[in-house]
Amino acid sequence: MRGDLLWPSIPAMAIDAAARFGAADAVVDGEKRVSFSTLATDFRRVTAALCARGLQRGERVAIWSPNRYEWLVAALGILGAGGTVVPVNTRFKHAEVRHVLERSGARAAFTVGEFLGTDYGATLADLRSGLPRLETVVGFDETARVDSTLESFLREGDPTPPDEVDERIRGTGPDDVCDVLFTSGTTGAPKGVLMTHAQTLRQFSDWCDMAGLGAGDRYLVVNPFFHMFGYKAGCLASLTAGATIFPKAVFDVEDVLRTVADERITVLPGPPTLYQSILDHPGRGDVDLSSLRVAVTGAADIPVELIRRMRDELPFHVVVTGYGLSEAGTVSGTAPDDDPTTIATTVGRARPGLEIRIADDDGDERPPGEAGEVLVRGYSVLRGYLDDAEATARAIDADGWLHTGDLGTLDESANLRIVGRKKDMFIVGGFNAYPAEIENLLLGHPEVARAAVIGVPDPRLGEVGMAFVVLAPGSGLTPDGLIAWSRETMANYKAPRTVEILDDLPVNAAGKIEKEILRARAAAHGPGS
Repeated sequence: MRGDLLWPSIPAMAIDAAARFGAADAVVDGEKRVSFSTLATDFRRVTAALCARGLQRGERVAIWSPNRYEWLVAALGILGAGGTVVPVNTRFKHAEVRHVLERSGARAAFTVGEFLGTDYGATLADLRSGLPRLETVVGFDETARVDSTLESFLREGDPTPPDEVDERIRGTGPDDVCDVLFTSGTTGAPKGVLMTHAQTLRQFSDWCDMAGLGAGDRYLVVNPFFHMFGYKAGCLASLTAGATIFPKAVFDVEDVLRTVADERITVLPGPPTLYQSILDHPGRGDVDLSSLRVAVTGAADIPVELIRRMRDELPFHVVVTGYGLSEAGTVSGTAPDDDPTTIATTVGRARPGLEIRIADDDGDERPPGEAGEVLVRGYSVLRGYLDDAEATARAIDADGWLHTGDLGTLDESANLRIVGRKKDMFIVGGFNAYPAEIENLLLGHPEVARAAVIGVPDPRLGEVGMAFVVLAPGSGLTPDGLIAWSRETMANYKAPRTVEILDDLPVNAAGKIEKEILRARAAAHGPGS
């Protein structure tokens, strides 16, 4: 574990990477090829500009953008200034973005123009009047309705003496909070997870060991930068190891295949759907994929046949699966020499420095093979939820165990298997979707009186949302109309794919919705019945 021993902070690690790897490519983003040395120079300019704007240590700065070189430059520059990075989900819509910016108190934001049909700059402009703390919006490209482009913003910092920038970077320590990753929960609105520089450096140095990531590797980062997998297991792990980052804004299988062949990609992590798409693509045999060496994936249920095909039909030497969450990072992982069944049906063993136990509702440990809540303890457990002591106390008990809300089992070899979600979560193409949050968003429609959401199987995405709704009296809202409204109102992975309108929702004596009845209805009659 290198990170907790060598570097006091993430920007110090990036500067050391420039010293170690120099002219080697750090990032290749389309036609843009940037060395480790240039990356250090560029992010120091962001630090200088933020200092010139008066950013104080500990203040938060948001980044709302798809994967691109400037995202990483901004993040490192924020950290260099002693600030805290607040990544914003690129699928979020107006109300969701407002919640993150308002809750975090972000003083500045970096963004782009249009992405996935949403004008980010225009959205932020509309939000500004209700966000008095948001003083500055910087556009990575030539976007309208931002305060300045990135280049003009950087010029503001050019008069800042290099010694002042060095002092800012040196002043950032291992116990300072480095980022606030917002994660949804059963109570609806997303909560901000606080992590420190030391936790992040140690964990994702260990991730390099788990995956075998090393200098000279060429890492195609399809996982979004706003997510721990893309930002930390992608960008920061690559900088730690000396690997080259190839960011992808969206997943397109043909584009990925071309990039693997043209750029000799060696490392390609992602959700199971990524590999399934590659295996099923009719043109796979026409491109040279022989450079591929490392695959890292994870999900509650991966077909054993998929792992076998990844090993037999693709040139990967290392295929590992793991279990992670925003509140504790990567908690467990399989080993490269594990058999396909272990890799497919478990998420491996606890990583060094972490403990896993399975407990019942009373906190008593469950024996091997019996299901219970997955509890995690160790150095990587979150420092707390942002400004939410009650939620922190509910999540972390007096003995330091994080209650994940996931249900799992441990076998005799301490391999963890995830068997369900205590918090009623389901996973859509690798994104966690929480019914309580989606239900709250659906209730924002003036014609929806009650709503219940469940996850139903989907052959491509694993699971998707199905909503059961009771309409307000006199409403003429149709299922298709509510689906269309949802796609405009919430992130696409949250939007229900199917809506069924009911006269009432099934409830028990306590008035709680009986979702097992809804699941049985969906299973018996199929979505949309």
